[in-house]
Amino acid sequence: MTDQKNTLLAIILSALVLIGWQLYFGLPSMEKQKQAQQKPPQQQAQQQREPTQPQAGTAAPPPAGPTPAGGGTAAGAAGALSREAALAASPRVRIDTPTLTGSISLKGARIDDLSLIHYRETADPHSPPIVLLAPSRSPHPFYGEFGWSAPPPAQGGTAVKVPGPDTLWQQQGSGALEVGRPVTLVYDNGEGLEFRRTIAVDDKYMFSIRDEVANKGDAPVTLYPYGSLSRLGTPTSVGYGYILHEGFIGVLGDKLQEQSYAEVEKQKSIAFNSTNAWLGFTDKYWGATLIPDQKLQIAARFEAEQIDGLKAYQTSYFAPAQTIAPGATGAAERRLFAGAKEVSIVDGYNEQLGLNKFDRLIDWGWFYFITKPMFLSLDWVYHKVGNFGIAILIITVIIKIFFFPLANKSYASMAKMKAVQPEMLAIRERFADDKMKQQQAMMELYRKEKINPVAGCLPMVIQIPVFFALYKVLFVTIDLRGAPFFGWIKDLSAPDPLTVFNLFGLIPFDPTVVPLIGPFLHLGPWPLIMGVTMWLQMKLNPPPPDPTQAMIFNWMPLIFTFMLANFSAGLVIYWAWNNTLSVAQQSVIMHRHGAKIELWDNVKSAAEGLKGLFVRKKGSTGVSSS
Repeated sequence: MTDQKNTLLAIILSALVLIGWQLYFGLPSMEKQKQAQQKPPQQQAQQQREPTQPQAGTAAPPPAGPTPAGGGTAAGAAGALSREAALAASPRVRIDTPTLTGSISLKGARIDDLSLIHYRETADPHSPPIVLLAPSRSPHPFYGEFGWSAPPPAQGGTAVKVPGPDTLWQQQGSGALEVGRPVTLVYDNGEGLEFRRTIAVDDKYMFSIRDEVANKGDAPVTLYPYGSLSRLGTPTSVGYGYILHEGFIGVLGDKLQEQSYAEVEKQKSIAFNSTNAWLGFTDKYWGATLIPDQKLQIAARFEAEQIDGLKAYQTSYFAPAQTIAPGATGAAERRLFAGAKEVSIVDGYNEQLGLNKFDRLIDWGWFYFITKPMFLSLDWVYHKVGNFGIAILIITVIIKIFFFPLANKSYASMAKMKAVQPEMLAIRERFADDKMKQQQAMMELYRKEKINPVAGCLPMVIQIPVFFALYKVLFVTIDLRGAPFFGWIKDLSAPDPLTVFNLFGLIPFDPTVVPLIGPFLHLGPWPLIMGVTMWLQMKLNPPPPDPTQAMIFNWMPLIFTFMLANFSAGLVIYWAWNNTLSVAQQSVIMHRHGAKIELWDNVKSAAEGLKGLFVRKKGSTGVSSS
């Protein structure tokens, strides 16, 4: 009766683990995929009511407290427009590079229109390109701006007319912003100050902005250079929890700062003072960051506020004040990164520009020292073989070779345990009514034969860090986004798209839309293959002496099959391949130590057990077997 209760408890606990995992990971994962294809109508309607933008000037005042006049307010934003209408609302300078397309608004001189040429919204190469930056009053405003701020009169400043969000700049010359062809914008305030902005861009995702102020007046002028990124509305992709950070990011005070949108909303404003800094927003695959002059001490701030019921976010900074004498010119250099978080590009900027931990713009996680080397190894092999799936298989073999001494010791211990199986059975029969003496006799046998009873778990334990690192790599690196394998796997970073519950697509029905149980019905061929290989590996091992442990081990392959069904296909392929290699490796080691390999005997025994269970169940329903 006790064993039956333990078995029932093991089944219930296994079911709870499976349900909890699906609710916490399965449902959110599937929801993110759906949101990537189509934004909820209610959110679209909400964002159409966009009123104004947060003011950049009030977002990050330095200790002295100046406020830039050229803030982020979209004057006259009575209602939201379509993206096309918002772009047409001001004259523009076109951006045209091998990786970017978009424009700069001459009204406010904002960089507020940017699309990524090489990345599409879906796997279809003809789908629209990813839109990263968008102008004020469009459905998803997200833009960068730069300027000068005068200290307020209360702090000894004088009234200075500086460019604002509605200032109309003039382009010197004509033509688009291209690689090697910067554009220059000018504005004269009519009061003795001429503002000049030169914007350049490289062949990837880095803008260089040089602001100059020529003082043609009779009195010195004190101004603070600033930069800001403004975003209205919480991105729909946010919600990966501990798996991935999205939101505010920067290296400030020589420390990586990662604040979620919700955290900044709660605190309203978070201030920093730092040199060698950068700051901005990060999404799963994309990022936009401000990069001030690395030698300057800046006053930076993360800020969130409500504007007519809508959430507005801003990250901004002020550089030290410059006093510009009559006849002199002040200048401020800064950069803006806006693009895809490709590892080689982000790492390249980190080294070439001497930035401070800019590679952490990609969320490698707490196990950075494992995760990033895992990607670099995969990427190196990929460039040799041309397929990330094949690279995963090769890296798995290399990992198996690396851990061979440890696995060899583990499997040798298991082989010894299998060799003394008759003695273990004799001990259980001899002390069947005394569990304490039974355990003591077992431990004495283990000591005598130098057997580690938990050795069978070691191969699985040692691959957990590798599993986590590969999971993180597949999840966060854009380099694997859309990377195909063979057959129906067109994206290794996405789950297996097929499911057994519609006969792998033969039946025109999506079982995942079924209420409540839908996430459990996403079970493709590769998760099934993984489950079978895991089950075979379990059957290669001697069963645990405790019936409850044995039942848990029997259920583990089924639980893992459903748990990994919504994971990246590349991760499931790794696990299945690793299981297959483990079965081969363990068989060879056990044969070398003289242990009988009873894999097929165990499989046959399991099949007979299932047959017997079916016959008993059939008989209990009163159906005659004749």
